[in-house]
Amino acid sequence: MIEWVSVSSGARPVPRPVATPVVWAAAFGGALVLVALLNSVVGTDRPGFALAALSLLAALLGLCARFTAAPGTALLCWLFLNGFAIPPAGILTWVGHRDTFWLTCLLVAALVGTALARLLHARAAYRRLTADPGSAAALEPGDTPYDT
Repeated sequence: MIEWVSVSSGARPVPRPVATPVVWAAAFGGALVLVALLNSVVGTDRPGFALAALSLLAALLGLCARFTAAPGTALLCWLFLNGFAIPPAGILTWVGHRDTFWLTCLLVAALVGTALARLLHARAAYRRLTADPGSAAALEPGDTPYDT
């Protein structure tokens, strides 16, 4: 026999994160567009704006990603920051303290975004489960399938 059940009733699961390759593709495209826009508006001589914008992009991408996507997201953003947001454009360089700081900022931003999303999803799931504590007291014995 078929039993019709409303889809919206009951506990809703926590949303699943977006697949890592999709997040990395978004990081690639977003960093490319963001650095090109900043280079045309601000110029390549002020990488602080590009670092702030790419950190915000990494945090926003972290909101829908898994924790395992964070290092790749940070690395892709750093590649565009290092390769195109500082002179000479198109050449990757490594300056120890500066690039380590940039990579750390981008990684922390991606991890903070992911942790914040997990925390908000867990809090929302907890609130959904405990939304109406008085309804359990109104049930009569035998109303739940676990009563014997």
